[in-house]
Amino acid sequence: MCDQTFLANVFGPCDKCSQNRALREIYHKNEKVSYCSLCVGMMATEGLKENETLASLKNEAESLKGKLEEERAKLHDVELHQVAERVEALGQFVMKTRRTLKGHGNKVLCMDWCKDKRRIVSSSQDGKVIVWDGFTTNKEHAVTMPCTWVMACAYAPSGCAIACGGLDNKCSVYPLTFEKNENMAAKKKSVAMHTNYLSACSFTNSDMQILTASGDGTCALWDVESGQLLQSFHGHGADVLCLDLAPSETGNTFVSGGCDKKAMVWDMRTGQCIQSFETHESDINSVRYYPSGDAFASGSDDATCRLYDLRADREVAIYSKESIIFGASSVDFSLSGRLLFAGYNDYTINVWDVLKGARVSILFGHENRVSTLRVSPDGTAFCSGSWDHTLRVRRLHCSFLFCFSFSFALCVYKEMGTIEPRIHDVNESQPPSSVLRL
Repeated sequence: MCDQTFLANVFGPCDKCSQNRALREIYHKNEKVSYCSLCVGMMATEGLKENETLASLKNEAESLKGKLEEERAKLHDVELHQVAERVEALGQFVMKTRRTLKGHGNKVLCMDWCKDKRRIVSSSQDGKVIVWDGFTTNKEHAVTMPCTWVMACAYAPSGCAIACGGLDNKCSVYPLTFEKNENMAAKKKSVAMHTNYLSACSFTNSDMQILTASGDGTCALWDVESGQLLQSFHGHGADVLCLDLAPSETGNTFVSGGCDKKAMVWDMRTGQCIQSFETHESDINSVRYYPSGDAFASGSDDATCRLYDLRADREVAIYSKESIIFGASSVDFSLSGRLLFAGYNDYTINVWDVLKGARVSILFGHENRVSTLRVSPDGTAFCSGSWDHTLRVRRLHCSFLFCFSFSFALCVYKEMGTIEPRIHDVNESQPPSSVLRL
């Protein structure tokens, strides 16, 4: 059976029957072919047993899905906030804007931090991609794309390249140098090519591979050097809007969310979906892994953020209030995992206590929809981008940087009355050498 079909407007010989007809581009066994509608329909019925129809298979799938949900419900005997009742609640706090980055001429759509914890890349509806120094607010690089609505951008792990794309359906990689009057457009390398807009991109743990998500309903893994498609991921029933790579050295899984209200976890080696969650009531705009990699959060147009535990294979928390009626556009965790930052379409950023499920702060400052936000790699700051054309960098208070595992949250916080939190990594005896001090 075909993996995925797309609408097409080409006319020519079908790769299967050789007749000149209107063609559709499909992926069959991860290979791109052009088949007519008749051959696509015949492929859809291949492998059916006698007296077996697509309707009967659909009914069987729904029945199995119902049984799976029943088994999940049997294990759902306690809520996260009940487990965390003995954990001390976080007090209210305020985080002021320390830097405002101005330079885009239209809506900021995406941003990403460099691993050096200082530089930031952002993309905008004005068709420009800008690399900033988050400390001085200077612009270090600027790229003008061949289209507007540059919806995705990402920093390479080495900090020596950026990737971006949008309505051009491509993911382009630009190497970064510090040469004066450099022509970055001449160094552009087109890596990925989708049949619809590029919605998200992320380098894997090296500069040599990149993951992309697209409005054509697919995700894909590409080789940066050759531009070769290494793996495609088919399963979403509508536009894929976001993705996030698992925070591990191997990085063999990632999560994606889309307009079909599904969050799906994928195995990058096989291209198969290994877990799927469908509890949101509208488009999923953002997904982000918990720092330990055992869970992930999602933000949706249904005005809620949700936490999914991958080990329990279910949703464990919902972050919402009756007063919040606007969609959540972007989410990210603090370095410790205790806080969840969520940007909303009502111009605000809500900060949630992950364990308690309570809102601990509302951050103001933007004058339009908050479209993107990311916590810095060292956890000392976070940056948000908005439709008001600006990015704002805020500093995180040191008391929220104490690292603890989601699995041992209760044990650690039970003893925190005698622990003095520091801006230190738990595995290091010295603080980070290049903390962005704001």
